[in-house]
Amino acid sequence: MPEPTVPDPTDTPAVALGPTALVLGAISVIGTWVPALAFVTFPWAIIAGALAVTLGTAGIHYALHGTGRLWTAIAGTTLGIIGFVGTMTLIWALSA
Repeated sequence: MPEPTVPDPTDTPAVALGPTALVLGAISVIGTWVPALAFVTFPWAIIAGALAVTLGTAGIHYALHGTGRLWTAIAGTTLGIIGFVGTMTLIWALSA
């Protein structure tokens, strides 16, 4: 019998949403809360935080339907929220 050519249901790009959100959320948090890197990575922290929240939310949706891991999506979304809110708070504090 030949091997089936139908891909496994877990072989979708949705599996990568959680880990991608986790990495972007970590970049956002590090870029916001580490003082030595704050001014260098400040613009990247804003973008990474927003993308981590977006991709993490999509990852949570797919993980609840059985594709991907839930913990990476939740961790990435949480880190993205912390990094994005921290960056926005710093911008608000510096502009006042």
